[in-house]
Amino acid sequence: MTAEAWLTLLVLAIAIFAMVRDLVPPAVAILGGTVVLLLADVITTEEAFSGFSNPAPLTIAVLYILAAAAARTGLLHPLVASTLGTRRSLRRGLGRLLPPVALASSVLNNTPIVAMLVPEVGSWASRHGQQPSRFLMPLSFAAILGGTVTLIGTSTNLVVSGLLEAAGHEPLGFFEITKVGLPIAVIGVAALVLLAPRLLPDRPSTQDELTDRMREFTVDMVIDPGGPLDGATVEDAGLRDLAGVFLVEVSRGDETIVPVSPTTRLHGDDSLRFAGRAGDVVDLHTMRGLRSGAENQMRRFDLERSNFFEAVVGATSPLIGKTLKEAGFRGRYGGAVIAVHRAGQRVDAKLGEVPLRVGDTLVVLSDEGFRDRWIDRGDFLLVSRLGASPVVASTKRPLAAAILLGVVLLAATGTVSVLKAALLGALAVLGLRILRPGEARSAIDLDVVLLIAGGFGMAAAMEKSGLAETIATGLVDTFGTLGSIGGLLGIVLATILLTETVSNTAAALIVFPIAASAADALGFDLRGVAIAVAVAASASFLTPVGYQTNVMVYGPGGYRYTDYSRLGAPLTLLAITGILVLVPLFWPL
Repeated sequence: MTAEAWLTLLVLAIAIFAMVRDLVPPAVAILGGTVVLLLADVITTEEAFSGFSNPAPLTIAVLYILAAAAARTGLLHPLVASTLGTRRSLRRGLGRLLPPVALASSVLNNTPIVAMLVPEVGSWASRHGQQPSRFLMPLSFAAILGGTVTLIGTSTNLVVSGLLEAAGHEPLGFFEITKVGLPIAVIGVAALVLLAPRLLPDRPSTQDELTDRMREFTVDMVIDPGGPLDGATVEDAGLRDLAGVFLVEVSRGDETIVPVSPTTRLHGDDSLRFAGRAGDVVDLHTMRGLRSGAENQMRRFDLERSNFFEAVVGATSPLIGKTLKEAGFRGRYGGAVIAVHRAGQRVDAKLGEVPLRVGDTLVVLSDEGFRDRWIDRGDFLLVSRLGASPVVASTKRPLAAAILLGVVLLAATGTVSVLKAALLGALAVLGLRILRPGEARSAIDLDVVLLIAGGFGMAAAMEKSGLAETIATGLVDTFGTLGSIGGLLGIVLATILLTETVSNTAAALIVFPIAASAADALGFDLRGVAIAVAVAASASFLTPVGYQTNVMVYGPGGYRYTDYSRLGAPLTLLAITGILVLVPLFWPL
């Protein structure tokens, strides 16, 4: 290999390592690598930033706005009630829920679909004696499968289309990927209905864990006037990090302070309500400066009158790697974390000292506005109130539906390009005030857009330096002994491996130039290979971290890491088989 190829390989390896270890967001890893290769003169300025002039990043940004309009108006709000109904059968419930989810995902971004439906499905399951774990992972997988049906089903499809266009070919048509994606989606949804009841175990959800914890007892204590705690802050009084006990609220006359900040100053005769294990709550009576309140007998915690939320930490959240204390959670978010769930279990360590990870689900006690304040921010993938379905606006729902339908029809019939159709839809959404400009701006996942734009430069470096050709030659030599199908299998396996370790978009950006070189060496039709890469990059069923929607259901479903491979392995084999059968059928190798 040339010196430029070795340097590109080194930069690419460092970027992949940084993404796998969550050292930096994917956008920073890829865009930073592109800048390094630009400074090293491996690529020109035009090649490094060619992604910013490609239609793909802008199209994806505008589609985020349309998805936000659907979420804001509750476009999919009636889905659970109309599909699941009152049936208690698990398999029938899945059979009624998953096909509409996959259909909606074929034209809407997967993330808002899953975000809207997770609390709805969880509440329905709890009301009908089912565990949410039986529904939420199939919900995520169905959304992923639906994303492979049309060009706008997922950002990965648009990325591959943009890379194809940058390579001098026509971009993918709206339904071109449907030839491969639709059969895989249909069979995959059917497999979910049949296999999920057998392969997914019952896991206690965050709601169940919270209910169990809050069935522990609560007690009211009063601050002695003139005592050692009168005038002290909660933290100075030693009431912030009590083992097994949580300070729920402070009552002062007609005023109720909830959540309680560490800096809240206590006054004589303040009434303090604590929740915790019976033995630990009783121990409060031994603390100097506290005495039993008027209602000194223990009673159950009233969940119905409390505002508990679950918030799932995403890969780009500023909370990653920080403890709650370091992040100043209470002051910044206006809520108190009373539990952290990780890998299906509650973390029992001191919460203020636990560094947070991707997929952690925080149980937060806060005011009614907590969800509205943080639902559209990048800090959390999902924010939902426990024990209640979110309230959504419906007056502009028909307008949002009409706009989305118009965008799909314009793009599908080829009347205008996908980008132009999406821009018209976004203008309509803003013009009709379905979204405010600030809401539209917040809806765009800038990390994804920058990742895609920067990835074009990385792809150009791989191709120009000869690295893509070298790796492709290795793939051909390794799998080519199995014939043309073997070569395609090597490309698909490489894509799936990357999508499970980094992200679907990053996997497509990295693999495409390799696949293009392999297609040239093997005489494959590049369009068929491109579609194989797009579908394989979306086939993220083996881990919770490979795809954003998998992370979103991780905590609310109470899943363990290995639960994903149980149900995901058959779907992954189905996707691989479908690609190997259908791609040569429509684009002969």
